[in-house]
Amino acid sequence: MIAVIGAGKWGQALAFALGKSNEVVITSRTKRDLENFVSLEEAMQAQTLVVAIPAQSVRSWLRKNPIGREQNVLVAAKGIEIENQAFLNEIYAEYVDENRLAFISGPSFAKEVSRELPTAIVINSRNRALASKLASFFPNFIKTYVSEDVTGAEVAGAYKNVIAIAGGISDGLQLGNNARAALTSRGLVEMTRFGKVFGAQEDTFLGLSGAGDLFLTASSELSRNYRVGYYLAQGQKLDRILKDLGEVAEGVYTTEAIYAISRKRDIYVPIATEVYKILQGKDPKQSLQDILAN
Repeated sequence: MIAVIGAGKWGQALAFALGKSNEVVITSRTKRDLENFVSLEEAMQAQTLVVAIPAQSVRSWLRKNPIGREQNVLVAAKGIEIENQAFLNEIYAEYVDENRLAFISGPSFAKEVSRELPTAIVINSRNRALASKLASFFPNFIKTYVSEDVTGAEVAGAYKNVIAIAGGISDGLQLGNNARAALTSRGLVEMTRFGKVFGAQEDTFLGLSGAGDLFLTASSELSRNYRVGYYLAQGQKLDRILKDLGEVAEGVYTTEAIYAISRKRDIYVPIATEVYKILQGKDPKQSLQDILAN
């Protein structure tokens, strides 16, 4: 049995997709009127846990809910912890054997997965056999690949949300397709530079986990992070935007973490830096001028 932990749109989409050929249950902090919804206690008995809870909540959740020694965990969230500037794989490794850990990456909007529209994803694990096993659980409309570059997938999955905010800002300022394409391309260079500091493989950023997910997220209104940037450029306040979204936009938190890490390690991240300053209240138009001037 597979249990999806977290019943947001992405968790529901995963439960739907995995349920095509597997016995799947789903749970969340609050009871939902969903098919195969069960209590957390029941879900935690499953052999495979697909954890789709926000990055900032992961550590506290793992402390309260010990993972069994024989259970496999597929992490379906993307982000970097603000408090300790820790990647999700670092947090999970404190509580789960790395041989039983894997991470989803790649372009995969929940809405389109729920409609059975085709896409491709990567299952990343330092245990390649586990990655292959978990990849086999997905239906035919989701093409799956496997990779051992967990760090690269983690950095790409987190960083693309920051660039997506920048993409939304560009479109919100009505700068045109050329500007967004240039910004996204330079964002890919920036996230690659950042990832290589932590030992990530450059090829990962050129594939589904990097360019694939980035180009999708930074150019579509289906992206929560893109919408954050778009509405910021329209002059709306961040608190109001997040409240109206009704869901977590991980890029807001990840931007803060990346900014802190880059300053500590002296990594050149001009786009992430300007996004951070905009989230702190800087005028987006002034930010654009500063990017062009540097």
